[in-house]
Amino acid sequence: MTPAVHQVHLLRSPMEGVYGVDLYSTRTFGRHWHESFGFGVMEEGGHRSASGRGLVEALAGQVVTSNPGEVHDGTPLGQVPRRWRMVHIEPSAMASLVGQSGQELTRPVLHDPLLYRSIRRLLLRWGAPSDNSDQSLQPLWEESLAQVCGELVQAYGNRPMATAGRRPLDRVRECLLDQMQNPPSLAELAIQNGLSRFQLVRQFSMAYGLPPFAWLQQHRLRKAHRLISGGAPLSEAAFACGFADQSHLNRHFVRCFGFTPGQWKRHCGVPPQ
Repeated sequence: MTPAVHQVHLLRSPMEGVYGVDLYSTRTFGRHWHESFGFGVMEEGGHRSASGRGLVEALAGQVVTSNPGEVHDGTPLGQVPRRWRMVHIEPSAMASLVGQSGQELTRPVLHDPLLYRSIRRLLLRWGAPSDNSDQSLQPLWEESLAQVCGELVQAYGNRPMATAGRRPLDRVRECLLDQMQNPPSLAELAIQNGLSRFQLVRQFSMAYGLPPFAWLQQHRLRKAHRLISGGAPLSEAAFACGFADQSHLNRHFVRCFGFTPGQWKRHCGVPPQ
């Protein structure tokens, strides 16, 4: 049996709303999403994912992508470690680089050798995970980032991001977000919206890709992600986002992002409290 391995390095960016992740792992990730666009290269092994665009497999030498809010998971092919490196870029940063917004990347796995080389060039210019001290490299890095984002949107961003069909459940979504620390029960939500619990779970899953409380858990994690990067102590971030304690936040944070809250805090340059 292949021993379990999980190594992760965060790549700090000189541009707000952008960061990179370098992963070498046998770990299986549960269903989750990111608020950012994601694109990167599969460098070793293979990866299977049930994404918002169907079941896909990515192999070494291919490009992988994800859209903001797209629910996906991930497991290694053959239970052997795979290495992939991803760039995460918030929609506003993507729009500022390519001059347009409201696009969706249409294919989750790309066999595009030219784009693959462009992304690897960007990652090479990024430098070592902990080294962003050479300011002379920033223009080359930003140029590479703009080039890659432009190539992606031009070749694979040819339809607007889907938003239709979600309005009937807006009240459920807003209620969960407004009461993140102590949300209503599933039965209470169902009664408030004139649905059975089964109907609520089914309709919400169809609209948002996850059942209501799994969806809320993702938003709790994203809020914790933002609070920690803003300097909040880990225990305070856990409480503010409705987690029972710091260890509870830690377990779910690693399951979603692949790195711990403490690693994210250090990556963001937040001094220890």
